[in-house]
Amino acid sequence: TKTKIKITQEEYNGEISKIRAMVESGKTTWDAIDVDAATAQQGCDEGILLPIDYSKFGGKDKFVKGSTFECAVPTIIYSTIYAYDADKIKDGPKTIADLFDTKKWPGKRALQKTPFGNLEFALMADGVPVDKVYEVLKTKEGVDRAFKKLDTVKKDVVWWEAGAQPPQLLASGEVVMATAWNGRIFGANKTDKRNFKIVWDGQLQDWDLWAIPKGVKSLDATYAFLQFASSPEQQAEQTKYISYGPALAAATPHIAPDILKDLPTAPENAKTALANDPVFWGDNGEELRKRFNTWLAQ
Repeated sequence: TKTKIKITQEEYNGEISKIRAMVESGKTTWDAIDVDAATAQQGCDEGILLPIDYSKFGGKDKFVKGSTFECAVPTIIYSTIYAYDADKIKDGPKTIADLFDTKKWPGKRALQKTPFGNLEFALMADGVPVDKVYEVLKTKEGVDRAFKKLDTVKKDVVWWEAGAQPPQLLASGEVVMATAWNGRIFGANKTDKRNFKIVWDGQLQDWDLWAIPKGVKSLDATYAFLQFASSPEQQAEQTKYISYGPALAAATPHIAPDILKDLPTAPENAKTALANDPVFWGDNGEELRKRFNTWLAQ
């Protein structure tokens, strides 16, 4: 109602091939697309997403540091964290290193079946400072070091592939700790009245972003929508529905304290946060996935 622009919603599963086919056929029917960081990066490199004019949003510095992309404007910040059941463990783990400490915290851990996140967590648990993680991972020694740390928990891991699994594994008591997307843990606490506690130390932050495909029919209307979606009030409003942080720094004062405490971007929770490096994963992802799968099979 605010912009008087009619919004039609369509669903897709994040396949960049769908965007590519649309652009290459000259039949771009979507105006704004919700993308992840990897798609934002790849779509930009391939020239199928338009560069964003950040002057329409008051400049890049209005957004949380590290969240802006050349061809996509950030909307939410979510994170991969780990959690435990406070009904089962009273004085629970506090640091990312505790996730790997099977002597102090015996039992199974649920980890996502992917190198993404696990390699970063392993290095932080091994003492690599947050701001040096990707620097270290860019070296052969760094990758070896991360896998060596993962070796220490390998026999204690239950691997998960779907976002709904970590809360289920914690609830059943099959694992004592589980990495998860923070919104899933929040949801389990809210909906199923669980008493899961998130350990925010070493959280790996990631983004959802709005991108504009090449060949868009109504660029002005698209920017009007993105400006509306990027207003502090709208980004704050979003946090009432799911515990993901706003990408716009000015949205934080609009968020009620009882909601803010559960967001990845809350100052208290973000002290040791690591921002995902999509360029690193774009360059090295395939190679690291191969190595990870080989390591899993050993």
